[in-house]
Amino acid sequence: MSRRPLRVTTVCSGNICRSPIAEYVLRRALEEAGLGDDVVVDSAGIGAWHVGDPADRRAREVLRAHGYDGDPHRAQQITKRWFSTHDEPDLLLAMDATHYDDLRRLAPHAEVVMMRHFDPDLADLPHPSDELDVPDPYYGAMDGFEDVLAMIERATPGTVAHIRQLLHASPL
Repeated sequence: MSRRPLRVTTVCSGNICRSPIAEYVLRRALEEAGLGDDVVVDSAGIGAWHVGDPADRRAREVLRAHGYDGDPHRAQQITKRWFSTHDEPDLLLAMDATHYDDLRRLAPHAEVVMMRHFDPDLADLPHPSDELDVPDPYYGAMDGFEDVLAMIERATPGTVAHIRQLLHASPL
């Protein structure tokens, strides 16, 4: 008897910048780690502003420039109702402290972690903390999107290690 795949959802404000970047980076890392069949990764936003829209053009350009394909992405909103229409995520990865607080209210029984908590250079910071925020690049220039990608890529190996632990702890 096999278990259902572990479900991981990355979350930001509108689901067009940070969380799609995190979704595609994490998905590839899990596939490269041989865990692609064991984990389902998606993303969502706290707000409804962009539901159904593709990722921001700059996010797609940064992803493409680094070998990821973010073109299939369509924004969705995470709400209490979202949890009744989706498999409950095993792990919610918040892009900033505000999202962390929102997710704790929306899903009080889910594991919610700020993604940068898994960056080894930030391991000593308290969690949650504004210092672990992935800053929103939406109102800035292209270099903000590059910075977001770099932050997410630094946190990804630790995130994959945590997911591996969850898989080993998960019952069949």
